[in-house]
Amino acid sequence: MKEPLSTLSCHKHPAYFSVEGLHYGANGPYSFNCAANECLGIRGVTGVGKTLLLRVLADLDRHEGKILLSGKECSTYSAPDWRRHVALVPAESRWWYSTVGSHITAGEKEVDIGGLLAPLGFEKDVLDWDVKRLSSGEKQRLAVVRALVHTPSVLLLDETGSGLDHQSCLLLEGLVNAYQHEYNAAVLWVSHDDEQLERVAQRIMSLERNRLKITPGSRPIERVI
Repeated sequence: MKEPLSTLSCHKHPAYFSVEGLHYGANGPYSFNCAANECLGIRGVTGVGKTLLLRVLADLDRHEGKILLSGKECSTYSAPDWRRHVALVPAESRWWYSTVGSHITAGEKEVDIGGLLAPLGFEKDVLDWDVKRLSSGEKQRLAVVRALVHTPSVLLLDETGSGLDHQSCLLLEGLVNAYQHEYNAAVLWVSHDDEQLERVAQRIMSLERNRLKITPGSRPIERVI
């Protein structure tokens, strides 16, 4: 087990990643939090601003209000440093280099890349594959691996698993869940699939333009002592 980024008290579930009075475009104000070792599912009607919310949390779009990681405001980080801590996996990932391995390189911490690939059904030789041969589903799964090798404290997932067959989707969910527990990460997962949110989330946030509602999910919150 690798050293977690944050340790939870057995008596208190701390607000690890939090938002206060957040406005962007016509949306807000929103205030909510996602604790370490928690998955917060996010749902809402098409066009309500779920994808934009994740982009704002990754500090990719303009906004007003506070976004904090362990009490430290986003504005106190450089943009690259914030995005190392808060990683966004978009619904459609972009690939700039010719081979998969050129995109998937470990960050500052030593990470077993093969250990991230195997749960998704990939051999390590996938790193030598030409990006052009990848299917959309393979790109989606490998985009998650690309984010996890940098061991982010917060993982933002936009429709991750959509379009995959059920078994591949379950394998991907299992990898994210394992990462969440091993690294005590906060995971915010946007999905139109209510069944998926019930599988992965401890709480579910229903997003509207000017308000939100958070309800318990079916998975219990696990506290780390």
